[in-house]
Formats: sequence, C-alpha cells, structure tokens
Amino acid sequence: MTIKRTDSSDMDFQNLVRFLDADLAIRDGEDHEFYHQFNSIAMLKNCVVIYSEDVEVGCGAFKPFSEDTVEIKRMYTHIERRGKGFASKLLSELELWAKEEGYSKCVLETGIKQPEAIALYEKNGYYRIPNYGQYIGVEKSVCYEKII
Repeated sequence: MTIKRTDSSDMDFQNLVRFLDADLAIRDGEDHEFYHQFNSIAMLKNCVVIYSEDVEVGCGAFKPFSEDTVEIKRMYTHIERRGKGFASKLLSELELWAKEEGYSKCVLETGIKQPEAIALYEKNGYYRIPNYGQYIGVEKSVCYEKII
C-alpha cells in the first residue's frame, strides 16, 4: 500500500472522483445536484490517492475552511476494496498533511445515506457538530469535526 500526495490535476484522483460522483448520484437521488455544486475538484491543492499493488483504490482531499481549519472533501474507496483500512489511512494522511500545513482542526459534511462514511469518521475520532455553511438546515446532511 502506498499513498501519493498530489493535487486535483492528477488523473488517478480524477478517475476515483468519477466513481465517487456516480455512487453519490445514486445515493442522493434528486438531491444530488444540490450537493454536487459544493464538490468541484478544480484547483484542489491537497489531494491524496492510495494504491494497492499499483492500482488506485481510494482518494481524499482537503481545502482551507478558515484560518485554522480545513474541510475534508472527496473521500472515496472502491466498493470492492472497502473494509480493508484504506479509508482510515487516507483520512490519517490528510490530517497529517493539514497539521504540517499549520492547521489544527478538520471539518466535514457527509450524508445520512452514507452510513459507511459516518462509521469511518466516528471510528477515527470525529464528533458530530451542528451543520455549517451551506448545510445549515439540510436534514440529509451531518457535519463532523476533529481537533488534529
């Protein structure tokens, strides 16, 4: 298993995001366009791709949210590779990179129709917070935070 730090111009990252978007389109249904507008990968400078046997199996990214906080974005692991610890390793790498960049906190949003994501974040020390920003009042969203 190897992890590559990159940016959103990386073709492996872009390929994985296409799988993520296809999965979310099914899960979110009619709400997909609302969420999709907040998930552009253009100009993301902090992206990671995880590989198993030289094949990309997962990705994630973060972007600045405030002076001391980043927002975790675009987390995805191929469905056939889930349950093997890849997502936790991705999340850990993103947190480490954010800390190296001088940030002290991570926030994120996920959907109630993504129980695997909710379990991942809670298992890795994220705690639920009131919905922030564009997610305030959105009942199908849940937001999390972690001090790094």
